[in-house]
Amino acid sequence: MAHHDASELARRLARHAEAVCRHYLSAGHREGRYWLVGDVRNTPGRSMFVRLTGPESGKGAAGKWTDAASAEHGDLLDVIRESCSLTDFKDVADEARAFLSLPRSQPEPDRQRRPTAPPTGSSEAARRLFAMSQPMTRTLAETYLRKRGITALHETGALRFHPRCFYRPDEHSPTETWPAMIASVTDLAGRITGAHRTWLSPDGDGKAPIDTPRRAMGDLLGHAVRFGVTQDVMAAGEGIETMLSLRCVLPTMPMVAALSAAHLSAILFPDILRRLYIARDDDPAGDGAMAALIDRAEQAGIEAIVLSPALGDFNEDLRVLGIDTLRAGIRVQIAPQDVTRFMGLAA
Repeated sequence: MAHHDASELARRLARHAEAVCRHYLSAGHREGRYWLVGDVRNTPGRSMFVRLTGPESGKGAAGKWTDAASAEHGDLLDVIRESCSLTDFKDVADEARAFLSLPRSQPEPDRQRRPTAPPTGSSEAARRLFAMSQPMTRTLAETYLRKRGITALHETGALRFHPRCFYRPDEHSPTETWPAMIASVTDLAGRITGAHRTWLSPDGDGKAPIDTPRRAMGDLLGHAVRFGVTQDVMAAGEGIETMLSLRCVLPTMPMVAALSAAHLSAILFPDILRRLYIARDDDPAGDGAMAALIDRAEQAGIEAIVLSPALGDFNEDLRVLGIDTLRAGIRVQIAPQDVTRFMGLAA
């Protein structure tokens, strides 16, 4: 099979990316503009994400996927090959053509019809949610963070509070309301592309007693929750609480929270970035994201340095071991010049 034919098949599959995922990656589910699943062999989980929308080729193309746990990546032909356990490309191509000949279970969207309100989970809906939320100071969101041991709450304009944020367990359940910490997800220019919700218990002592107390919405890939102003040095990690815990001992270092291992591996780099600290979580998904991010940083000419927690993550270090132990552990992991530059106020 000529390379041209393979590329054309991949493009045709990408036009029906969600249908391909529902058929071959049925253990996963749609979340915003992505399909999340455990891996390309259709294992349940969330470490692999497939872009469902985008251009036919190039950056952000529909049908492209990345597995943050293994650093594997590819297109929808690879999905068919691996999920069907095929080895001969002729068999992969035949399967792809057979799939493309099937009638679509869902009609193509009516391009003439304009929605009167932004669809649930869209970037516009995320911007509206953040705008409707209130500053975090002296709210349950601040109480929640302080009870997690986080006292460095400077430059946290990306975080707000909503006293009655909608939560729906699934499409068959009634909508509930819970207080929530709302985080804005922004691109490198500061434009809000998404939002993250952490539903809280009514007293702020931990997360709400619901099945999925954390959910994101909007366009997340490449973007992040940002603390501090972009400089030539930055730290990146998964969770909001993880990065705010690091800010307790590195109070002037810009930091971003990508919200998941999959999204951490795909964050976009500011043009001025020269050194990137990667705050890894001590789990397989965290290791996969770390490896993928190191590879991308090195290809971009950016020095990558891994920061490892003593326990599961840096918030656990802060809560269990204390701020002095956390500070001492970080001091020996960062570059000597950054100890003076970023630890001064926390020393």
